[in-house]
Parts: sequence; C-alpha cells; structure tokens
Amino acid sequence: MARVLAVCTGPVQPYARGSRSAIHKTPMPGAVRALALGLEGDAQGDPRLHGGVEKAVHHYPQEHYGAWRAELGAHALLQAPGAFGENLHSQGLTEATVCLGDQWRVGAALLEVTQARQPCWKLDARFGLPGMARRVQDARRTGWYYRVLEEGAIAAGDTLVRVARPHPQWPLARLLDLLYRPELDAVALRAALALPLPASWQRLLQRRIDSGTLEDWAPRLEGPR
Repeated sequence: MARVLAVCTGPVQPYARGSRSAIHKTPMPGAVRALALGLEGDAQGDPRLHGGVEKAVHHYPQEHYGAWRAELGAHALLQAPGAFGENLHSQGLTEATVCLGDQWRVGAALLEVTQARQPCWKLDARFGLPGMARRVQDARRTGWYYRVLEEGAIAAGDTLVRVARPHPQWPLARLLDLLYRPELDAVALRAALALPLPASWQRLLQRRIDSGTLEDWAPRLEGPR
C-alpha cells in the first residue's frame, strides 16, 4: 500500500546565479489543500517553467533517498523530505509502477499523472554538487507531476489509491527511457505522441521526429553560464 509520508511546501526565495526559486520545501504539519494550481501555501520561482495546471503537484519517492544516500553518502538534504523540491514524499510508488494518466485518490484530492520531471541545474545548486541534475536524469529517478482533478486536503499518512489507469503500457520509466536515451526511436516517439502528453512534451517529441536529432540538454542541465 502506498502512502504519503510528508506534504511539503515552500516560498520563493533568492537563489543561485541571480535566480529565484521555491525548491526549498519543508514538511507541513496537518492537512494541506491541493488546489488547481498547486498546494495551498506553496509557490514557484519561475512560473514559465514550474507550476501551473500541468505541474500543480510534484511527487518524489522516499525509496530514491536510499539510493541517493548510497551514491552521495550522508548528505544533509537527504535526512528529511523535500530534498528534491517535492510536494508529496511517499513510500510505495516509483516511476516503474506509476503510469502516465494514472488517477490517484490522495486524501480528499484526486490527482492525475501528467509527466515526469525534467531535472534542471537548480538541483546542482541545491545539493552543492555540479552535475547533480544530470545524475538525476541518468538515474531516471526524477519524480513526476500531477494535475488536480478534484481539489481537497492531503496529509501525511494518507494512502494513495489508484482509481484509473488508461495507459498501463506506458509506465513513467518507459517514457523517461525514451526521453533520455542517446538514440532516437522514431517508432516509439510516434507511439508516445498518441498519448495525452503536455504540449511542451508533444513539441519536443515532434521536433525529434522532424529533425532526426536530440535537443541540446546543456541549457537545462547546466543553466546560465
């Protein structure tokens, strides 16, 4: 049984390289309402790239923390939920067991999986480790996003109950492999385009098909020079 271990929120703060970010999130006591644009009391530093209906709630598995501790050692951030800027920190689900389009009842809210996370350079700054974003991408331990279909309160201890799975053949692990493998697979890309992906992912996959090349990941993974 999957359950929420922590519900995390955070304010916008000055961040690295002159940016602003709300990646520093901490567990909240009691219940927090999930609203159409995110958790009540939460924020996003760059609304162009974060938040919004398609990325209202970010979920990261507790299981990954053990894997990161094995790789990074006793990093201070890995001692508590929120290290990856997640809103929901859970036990019992990973990218291998969650599919695109899944609908999950969490507390009083109904959430729908919209996409996996595309890690960016702010994880490097968060962990103080150059290349951390690329490590998250390479490990496929990215977490994922939800849209909020029904608003409601969520609290630590709530179970996650799946109520719909329209695309059982598309676990997020498969999508992540398609997105980040070094080779292009036009057949798989066309199959993925038939999914209800966010517009940004549809454009990305279509560009790959049209150009026959991968996009440059450096601006996202390494950030401004």
